[in-house]
Amino acid sequence: MPYLLRVELPDIPGSLGRVATAIGMAGGDIEAIEIVEKRHDGVAVDDVLLETAPGAMPDSIVSACNALDGVRVVWISRYAAGGNLFLDLEAVEELTADPEGALDRLIDLLPVTFRADWAARVSKIDGVVYSTPAAPRELSWVGIDRADHLESDDENDVRCGARLNKSEIVVIGRRGGPDFLDSEIARLGHLVGLAMSITRGAKSHAH
Repeated sequence: MPYLLRVELPDIPGSLGRVATAIGMAGGDIEAIEIVEKRHDGVAVDDVLLETAPGAMPDSIVSACNALDGVRVVWISRYAAGGNLFLDLEAVEELTADPEGALDRLIDLLPVTFRADWAARVSKIDGVVYSTPAAPRELSWVGIDRADHLESDDENDVRCGARLNKSEIVVIGRRGGPDFLDSEIARLGHLVGLAMSITRGAKSHAH
């Protein structure tokens, strides 16, 4: 069973090696690692995609990591999104491949790219105009100028969003957390901006 582990660790040489060794000893096999954020306080946040050996418990992996000095597991969850980390660059390549459908394709890609549970396009007039299957059926449009955290009417959901154009926003959500990091929100704003540029480019070539 693949799991995704988000871990905070000291941003110094050898830290990741210690974490990898602890995961291996507890029955986890690391498939991929992505650096999510490097903070000013000398802490790095990494996402680790791992496969568990038969009989290995995710709780044992969490305990093994937390036992290391300066290491904290932020969260662990089952990860069914195709078994590999989907990077922003790959998302941009997919959007560029179909410029006219880029805005809807962006919504499809966001949950995988951000390890979130759902994404949606929300219109000021029509409400949800496109979403992934797990998204709430009703979402309210919020006037935001840049990518930011969003309030949620569901206490189990953490959300962030970005403005797509004057009348639409993009919203993504995670059930049960963890909160979106500032670096993730910045990435969301960047990707949404790229999707809009790709769409505008397609429209200008069509005329």
